[in-house]
Amino acid sequence: MADDCEARLAALGLTLPDAPAPAANYVPFCLSNGLLFMAGQVSRAADGNGIKGRLGENLSIAEGQKAAEAACLNLLAQIKTALGSLERVGQVLKLTGFVNSTPDFVDHPQVINGASDLMVAVFGDRGRHARAAVGMASLPFGFAVEVDAVLAVN
Repeated sequence: MADDCEARLAALGLTLPDAPAPAANYVPFCLSNGLLFMAGQVSRAADGNGIKGRLGENLSIAEGQKAAEAACLNLLAQIKTALGSLERVGQVLKLTGFVNSTPDFVDHPQVINGASDLMVAVFGDRGRHARAAVGMASLPFGFAVEVDAVLAVN
């Protein structure tokens, strides 16, 4: 039986990358009592190149949205590694998006819509979530966006 979530990704012209290895001393996910806690995933594109820069300085909102989508794809790859299938996601409960931005940039929610929209496109109503979109003075290695999540697991 085909994985419906991955079929939706394919219909969008997207494929899951390999799950990235942790960049430091942490694990990519922890599963406890039916909740999956995901470590932050950065905006590394499918070709392995990082989407780097700062919103309000050298990246447009549209570029930031693509960066958020790329970070979310990496998050989905980690979720699949954790659960074996995206179909085991019962609900995306919380998404937190961190945006590398200048102090005067105020459109963080529009940037993180790139990740939120992808979660809803992949999971339907199971992808609707509570969310925070936060501006940061910098992110690891100069990435434009980082996204983490908490999910309920079936």
